[in-house]
Amino acid sequence: MDDHRRQGIGMTSRRTRERLAGRLGDAGIRDARVLNVMRQIPRHLFVDEALASRAYEDTALPIGHGQTISQPFVVARMTEILIRDRIPSRVLEVGTGSGYQAAVLAALVDEVCTIERIRALYERSCALFRQLDIGNIRQRLGDGFEGWPSAAPFDAIILTAAPETVPPALFEQLADDGQLMAPVGGGGTQELRVWHRRAGAFNEQTVEAVSFVPMRGGIEG
Repeated sequence: MDDHRRQGIGMTSRRTRERLAGRLGDAGIRDARVLNVMRQIPRHLFVDEALASRAYEDTALPIGHGQTISQPFVVARMTEILIRDRIPSRVLEVGTGSGYQAAVLAALVDEVCTIERIRALYERSCALFRQLDIGNIRQRLGDGFEGWPSAAPFDAIILTAAPETVPPALFEQLADDGQLMAPVGGGGTQELRVWHRRAGAFNEQTVEAVSFVPMRGGIEG
């Protein structure tokens, strides 16, 4: 990939990423590791070129197929919670979407396994990860409700779309002492919840209100 495109210019420049990280810090993101990664990852490459000038606004943007790239604050917040107690080695992400959340996680953990059900988004993110030379992301085209049994167990599982209830298969694929994070509920607003697994039992915590696209099953395209 051309280095100028990767680094960005004008409204997609590194300076713009620095300003975004500053706004995230002002909004309550405290983990310096997360803020540093948000400075590094070129979000403008994960959105349509027509929207690149808006890539460093703290807002969700459409990526086609009825999906969005999450608001940077939400990505940073979920990442901060995920690594708060310890950095997990292996993370399962359900809902690759644009690939931005996976890229952020990949800068912090040993391995990210990510599932996408929409073929066009899966293929686009595959190509983008190759172009960015991100080598610790494994991808699968599949139904997120099933998880990734052959790659389990995972130290952490993160959902980037909202089910009405978390699929049992995902709890089964979580390692002991691991955590699962998901926006849960129907409609436009959900609750971000975190489950910690201890000796086979799950302790649930509600974090805050969030808004995500609904989680759907099957494969599209």
